[in-house]
Amino acid sequence: MYLIVHVPVISHLSRVPRRKRGMHGYNSKPDRGLVIFDSKIGNTEKIAKSLAGGLLRAGVDAVCVNTRDVQVDSLTEFDLIAIGGPTQMFTASKPMKDFLLKLEKTEGLKGKYGFAFDTKFGSPLAGSAAKFIEKRLAELGMKIVRPRQSAIVEKSEGPLEEGEMEAFERTGFEIGNTLTKDEKSGIKYSS
Repeated sequence: MYLIVHVPVISHLSRVPRRKRGMHGYNSKPDRGLVIFDSKIGNTEKIAKSLAGGLLRAGVDAVCVNTRDVQVDSLTEFDLIAIGGPTQMFTASKPMKDFLLKLEKTEGLKGKYGFAFDTKFGSPLAGSAAKFIEKRLAELGMKIVRPRQSAIVEKSEGPLEEGEMEAFERTGFEIGNTLTKDEKSGIKYSS
């Protein structure tokens, strides 16, 4: 059983404290992860917070924030940028597409780790916001740390299918462990 950690949404990323002791010793900085979400009903926000909770458990200094509160110039401070939103009309929502458009003008994202996620219906015909997001992250030169992942909702207002929040916390934990292991071993991902 996994403990779900709810991470508060932070609108001013510059105020996020760094830990004094990182995963790799007292003088190293910890890996930093940013989980960005767009959420109409609240289901994607729940998934984003679960993902951030898993990153925290793995020792990654993680922050979870809504797209409307992101300061894009601060994104270069993070090693991992995970982005997710609800699937609407078979693809990413308009607010998510607008946000991703802003990233095209942001320098310093090439070589960062990226991960895409979404919430959607379980039908194969539902489409995927994560597919759209992952493609954009790769086009920005980000290294996709893990293939996109979807959380299934039962109806358009939810609820999430049972076990989805736990699954995303596990995913966050696994991604966090991958980042810290790869930093030690020097393994690099390809986009």
